[in-house]
Amino acid sequence: MMDQKVETQGIVIVGEEICQEVISRADAFSAVEAVFGAMAKGDAYNFPVVREAIGHADALYGFKGGFDKSGLTLGLKAGGYWPGNMEKGLTNHQSTVCLFDPDTGQLSALVGGNYLTALRTAASSSVSIAHLARKDAKVLGMVGAGHQSTFQLRAAAEQRDFEKVVAWNPHPDMLPRLQAVAEELGLAFEGVSQEELGAQADVIITITSAFEPLLMADWIKPGTHIACMGTDTKGKQEVDPVLFQRATVFADEIAQSISIGEAQHAVAQGLIAEGDIIPVGAVINGTHAGRASAEEITLFDGTGVGLQDLAVASVAARIARERGLVTSVTL
Repeated sequence: MMDQKVETQGIVIVGEEICQEVISRADAFSAVEAVFGAMAKGDAYNFPVVREAIGHADALYGFKGGFDKSGLTLGLKAGGYWPGNMEKGLTNHQSTVCLFDPDTGQLSALVGGNYLTALRTAASSSVSIAHLARKDAKVLGMVGAGHQSTFQLRAAAEQRDFEKVVAWNPHPDMLPRLQAVAEELGLAFEGVSQEELGAQADVIITITSAFEPLLMADWIKPGTHIACMGTDTKGKQEVDPVLFQRATVFADEIAQSISIGEAQHAVAQGLIAEGDIIPVGAVINGTHAGRASAEEITLFDGTGVGLQDLAVASVAARIARERGLVTSVTL
C-alpha cells in the first residue's frame, strides 16, 4: 500500500503595508468578538505566555500562541516592546505572527504583527464597550497618548454616540495626536487631570505602560465602564486595585488576567478572587447578562491574548490571498 503524499503548501507573507490595506476595524472587531466567544465555550484556548526582559535595550520579548478549534487557527505571535524605538522612527511594539496548518503542522503564513497588534487591542476594548458600556455614554476618557491610543479612540468612537473626549497623559505634549483624531471624528476634546477625567468620563480606556495606579477608585463615578488595556506583564499597573472591589470585573482570559493582567494586584491583595472575574465571552455568548444597572461600574481587563493576534492575522492573510497581494515562498 502506497503512503499518501501530502503536497507541500507555499507560505504566504503578508507585510505591514498589506495588513493596513486589507483589514478594517470592523474585520478586527468581528474576529476578536468571535474568538472571545469561542474561548468562553471552550472551543479555543491560549498557550502559556512567555514574556521576559532580555537584558538588552530595556526590551521585553516573548511569545503568545493558541489554537481555535472552531476557526481552525493555530499559531503564535513573537515580539515585544522596545522602549527606545520611537527615537529611531520605529514603533515600540514589534511583532510577527506565524500561522500553521492545524491538519499538517506546516507553516502557512507569516504576517506582520505591528499594525495588527494595535488594531486587535483596540478591537478588544471596543468589544467590551459594545457589550458593557451604558448605551447613553457621552464622554470618552483616554489615559495614555502613545502609539496605540489613536487606534483605541477610533475603535471606541464607533461603539457609542460620544460627544466629547477627555484625556490625560504623563507627557502632555503627546496629547495633540489624540486631539487631532477627536476633532477629525467631530468630537470635542479636553486635556484634563486624572481626577477630572474620572469625574467626566462615562467610558475610560487606559493604554499605558505604567507600573503604578494612574486612576484611583474614588475618582470613578457610578455607571462608568473602564477598559484596562495596558497591563500585560507581571508588575505593570494602571488603576487602583480597590476599584476591582467596586466594579463587576470581566476579562479576555481569567488565567492571564490574574497572573499578568490588571487584576494581578487586586488578587494578590485579597480584594477579589479568581472566581469574581467573568470572561467577556460569556456576555458575547449570552450566558451572562453583562451590565446589570445604569449605576454599576464595569471593568474589562484586556490582557491581550494570543488568539486575538491569530484571529486578525488569519483574516488579513485570507483577504490578502484572495486579492493576490501576498508573496509566496517555500522552505
